[in-house]
Amino acid sequence: MNDWISSFVFFFAVIDPVGTLPVFIAVTSRHAEWQKRKIAWLAVLVAAGILLFFLLVGQFLLEAIGVPLSAFQVAGGVVLFLFALTMIFGDSKPEQEMEIVREGHETAIFPLAVPSIASPGAMLAAVVLTDNHRFDMMHQLNTATAMLAVLGIVIALLLTANWIYRFIGDAGASIVSRVMGLILASVATTNVLLGIQQFFSI
Repeated sequence: MNDWISSFVFFFAVIDPVGTLPVFIAVTSRHAEWQKRKIAWLAVLVAAGILLFFLLVGQFLLEAIGVPLSAFQVAGGVVLFLFALTMIFGDSKPEQEMEIVREGHETAIFPLAVPSIASPGAMLAAVVLTDNHRFDMMHQLNTATAMLAVLGIVIALLLTANWIYRFIGDAGASIVSRVMGLILASVATTNVLLGIQQFFSI
């Protein structure tokens, strides 16, 4: 149960469901309610497909090109840490992705499915948390269910986006994003340390 909760928190931090709300509202501002629901479902389903792909075959792709998972874990941890720092000290996730929206790319695929929901950090998490050398099939199944649970929260938030965003506003979404950044920074540091330990123990 603790492993499931840990995976859930990790995916919640990298996906940041609350941070997706401002992006979704901006993307769908000119759409009817039924269109907003369709866009929300399409974005989450596409993101789920992408993350499941990385969860199932990400490690095999790395091994096929000769990259040990420990090296990927260290590199990914560094990238996640830098990403977390931008969430904490720079523009928050909503502010970053609102810039993408202002450039005119208003579709369910981009920027909603990628990179807002299926972010690079989420793709990395899907690979690292299902390492075949460290985790058995049951643990990997638990990781998949934790990821899908977070995506379930995403679709629930998107379907009630207008009401929630009226309640928390820009400031609330920014605060949540920065707190998730702090959690992500600690998780990224752990990944780097585990990757180094695993590399030198081979």
